[in-house]
Amino acid sequence: MKNIAIIMGGYSSEYKISLISGNVVFQNLDKNKYNAYRIHIFKEKWVYVDANDIEYPIDKNDFSVVLDGNRVHFDCVFNAIHGTPGEDGLMQAYFQLLAIPQTACDYYQAALTFNKRDLLSVLKPYGIKTAISYYLNQGDAINIEEIIVKVGLPCFVKPNKAGSSFGISKVKTASELPKAIEIAYKEDNEIIIESFLDGTEVSVGVINYKGQTTVLPITEIVSENDFFDYEAKYLGQSQEITPARLSDEMTQKVGAIAKRAYEVLKMKGFSRSEFIIVNDEPHMLEMNTIPGLTTESLLPQQAAVAGITLADLFSNAIELSLEN
Repeated sequence: MKNIAIIMGGYSSEYKISLISGNVVFQNLDKNKYNAYRIHIFKEKWVYVDANDIEYPIDKNDFSVVLDGNRVHFDCVFNAIHGTPGEDGLMQAYFQLLAIPQTACDYYQAALTFNKRDLLSVLKPYGIKTAISYYLNQGDAINIEEIIVKVGLPCFVKPNKAGSSFGISKVKTASELPKAIEIAYKEDNEIIIESFLDGTEVSVGVINYKGQTTVLPITEIVSENDFFDYEAKYLGQSQEITPARLSDEMTQKVGAIAKRAYEVLKMKGFSRSEFIIVNDEPHMLEMNTIPGLTTESLLPQQAAVAGITLADLFSNAIELSLEN
């Protein structure tokens, strides 16, 4: 029986969703194969939380915990932290230093994909199309006219390093830009402002399944709101259609681009890439390396359509990380 630490929580606005994801992993891990431990990672504490919600401190020196006088070490870490420090490379680097296998990609890939600007810059030479972008760092002068000349209206203002649609605004007029920038800066000190892409939005899960890079059935997203915001993602204000209503040719095309990005970046574990298809050309928005694992989340939906149960999905991630 392997001891598996399921890390959840984190330091960002996404911590509540991460706790739900982590608990879904905990509930679906094969109890005949694994001893599962829920580990909450917060700025103020790292703790193991038992079945009675009693907390035991984690020793950060070797990522162990003392229970009933015995020190428990972990054979593998299942990473379910959305946002920092689980999705931006910090936890990956920590576990690599400790030589503890973990289910996510390596620290460099995590840091790169978490930064939308850098990710898209790296992928662009491989022919992967993106929206027109304008970047701001906190403290930069804000030239509204210059931004609009570059990206046009409407446009999207996003934190460069954040997920779950926190801090994103769709801007339709020049007068709305300053407020949108202010909202985005509450989540991150870097901002990406992108041109509006009017097309079909799809989400493509790519995973290593049983040693093979595997493209999962594609999800088409039809938001009831102005875009796929937090409410649309988590409060049911969207249609998520899997498999997407795409031609066979387009399904192959967008799947091949997502797979190419996964392999070019030497990814491991889960990924979920977002695209908008405009005039039969997929434009990549971002790649998530710790995608939501709640029952409402897209990747579990896609796995289910592919005939992969949550237990299989999670066990596969653990077994691959143990092999590596």
